[in-house]
Amino acid sequence: MTGRRRWLAALALLPLARALPAAAQQATGACLPATDWTSFAARHLQPDGRIVDFDTKQQQSTSEGQSYGLFFSLVHNDKAAFARILDWTESNLAGGSLAKRLPAWQWGRKPDDSWGVLDDNPAADSDLWIAYSLLEAARLWNEPRYQVLGRAVLAHVAAEEVIALPGLGRMLLPWPRSVAKGPLWRLNPSYLPLQLLRRCQQQDGAGPWGEIADNAVRMTAATAPQGFAPDWCAWSEKEQAFVADPEKGAVGSYDAIRTYLWAGMLNAADPARMPLLKSLYGPRRTLEQQKPMPEFVDTDTGVMRGTGPVGFSGALLPYLKAQGLASLLDVQLARVRARVGSPAQPTPTPLPYYERMLLLFGQAWLDGRFAFSQTGQLQTHWRLLCPSTQLA
Repeated sequence: MTGRRRWLAALALLPLARALPAAAQQATGACLPATDWTSFAARHLQPDGRIVDFDTKQQQSTSEGQSYGLFFSLVHNDKAAFARILDWTESNLAGGSLAKRLPAWQWGRKPDDSWGVLDDNPAADSDLWIAYSLLEAARLWNEPRYQVLGRAVLAHVAAEEVIALPGLGRMLLPWPRSVAKGPLWRLNPSYLPLQLLRRCQQQDGAGPWGEIADNAVRMTAATAPQGFAPDWCAWSEKEQAFVADPEKGAVGSYDAIRTYLWAGMLNAADPARMPLLKSLYGPRRTLEQQKPMPEFVDTDTGVMRGTGPVGFSGALLPYLKAQGLASLLDVQLARVRARVGSPAQPTPTPLPYYERMLLLFGQAWLDGRFAFSQTGQLQTHWRLLCPSTQLA
């Protein structure tokens, strides 16, 4: 069977595959294509393990990109890519050891045309994804060294990026406490995927992760009066309340789109899933009114501006699926397919790095390539991956 025929056959079987348990899927002969991951890796993942954002002047690599690369290498059972990405991250962002320090968030071309760290500060969301991916790689691949390293990274996050905010409790800061400044504490809702916090709590029962998860749900409800999450917000020590971010204001856009993505991918039994989706009703209402997801929205007033790129549609796939909104889901899938094309006839202009990453998360989850358990453990379906995309 040719690659195109295999892909078309698998695509036709996807609705059946999603509806069946793993054993039954195996019996159908269906397989899950992962051409989005292989094409992403072909463009952005370098042989040495560096993931490059070619859309930036500095040709930058970020701890975010490296952390997502680790996650998707694990989802697609690509042990070699995982090891390369981890090695480059440690060597270039963490001074040679993630066990000793959190990674710098930005690396790339400097003004003098040399290459190296551009901003030495860590980014808490990336650190959380790195710890999570290491812990799950240890469990799924039975690799004890990843367990040791994952626990070390998680301990650094707890020690350096978690703070007890007066009147709120413990919360994950976007960066280390050493660079955070009160009494107005800046926060990023998209930095707090609850499934990762559930897994961290399972790993470190005495840690702050359950309290942070509860405060994240509280934050979402308080900062989305029109049903839209903001990119950034702040905790006011004086007012004892969440307020608009002092620098970026009450705007939701490229950061906030991930908030809907994480909520949609939560396990159905997670007690926070329905409260989160109830608070985040803005995209659902907008699409029901046959309006496009905006590129920017004032989260206080609901005033919208621009049309979100196709990556936004990819991020909304789990959000719509989780709420049983089949017709709205089909509209967004059609938009994605029109822009991305097919494996046999891809569109000539590649999507930017960030949009491709959003699509990777949304489409891979929708296809059933991965899911999260109620305790946040990664559930993979490696046996169902098509042979051409099961890379280990």
